[in-house]
Amino acid sequence: MRRDHYPHQDDFVFMTDPTLHHVACDDAQGGHRMAYWQWGDSRSAHVVMCVHGLTRQGRDFDVLAQAIVARAGGNVRVVCPDVAGRGRSDWLRDPALYQVPVYAADMLALVAQLHREQPIGTFDYLGTSMGGLIGFILAGHKQLPLARPIRRFVVNDVGPTIEASALQRIGAYVGQGGRYDGVQQAADAMWSISTTFGPHTPAQWLALSQHMVVPASQRTADGSGKLEASNDDGAGPWVLHYDPAIAVALRAITPEAAAQGGAVMWSLYDAIDARTLVTRGAQSDLLSRETALAMTERGPRAALVEFEGVGHAPTFIDPAQVSAVTSFLFD
Repeated sequence: MRRDHYPHQDDFVFMTDPTLHHVACDDAQGGHRMAYWQWGDSRSAHVVMCVHGLTRQGRDFDVLAQAIVARAGGNVRVVCPDVAGRGRSDWLRDPALYQVPVYAADMLALVAQLHREQPIGTFDYLGTSMGGLIGFILAGHKQLPLARPIRRFVVNDVGPTIEASALQRIGAYVGQGGRYDGVQQAADAMWSISTTFGPHTPAQWLALSQHMVVPASQRTADGSGKLEASNDDGAGPWVLHYDPAIAVALRAITPEAAAQGGAVMWSLYDAIDARTLVTRGAQSDLLSRETALAMTERGPRAALVEFEGVGHAPTFIDPAQVSAVTSFLFD
């Protein structure tokens, strides 16, 4: 059953699907639309934004979003965008625009729209990997026209310093997706490069994977990446949801550029006022323990929670991971 909002707090248990919305975003090529998924009460003044990693999309947070809504008694809006080039969002005409500052500008447009629809009183933010880097800008750049400053900030398995070996590993598969006969075949292929996410049951992994592919027939041929209606039965072939061109900017990063970017991110991190939690896969190759510990000692002096048996990155499917976030947001 799908509902836009809840007449009574007790009704939150009936929401099993989020609602899909869009926001218009500016760019140098004439603009694009960003999709976002919304859970909870659309009238709530408490917004929790969850932003995914490089090749992922907003439905990654289905389990966590429902847990946040439950913990809040329904009185919360959980907003999970599909970053440009992913999911239901438009693909960018210029691949060079697939950059964190562009994504941060899109999030500002989203927050402004949410604030117009219902004034935001409390704004919390969770970002996984790339989503965390976007969060550093939103939380650390004091001159941004953000409707409300971030109150609590969850940084999931990323830091201002990113390990070069992890970038090489990720760069080897981004944009290399093929065509699949079905969702299960796609899920199996994705698992082969995603075992660092940690233990998942087959049902959990299939649930995470089903929003990672779309029928090839539903992709427009004009390069926009827009999804369009199709008369077929969705039997396939299936393709990954994201624009392969998101790999262009990633592969253009030089060691010198990475070092400069790290210095900028540390500067932003040091300026963060929000109460901050860093979650880390104990075997992560992207966020080193050294960097994570440094994040507890400078800037907002984040709390650190590590999950054994997990690399890059925790998915917030496991109850212990979910509890770490909900406790931080509401305790």
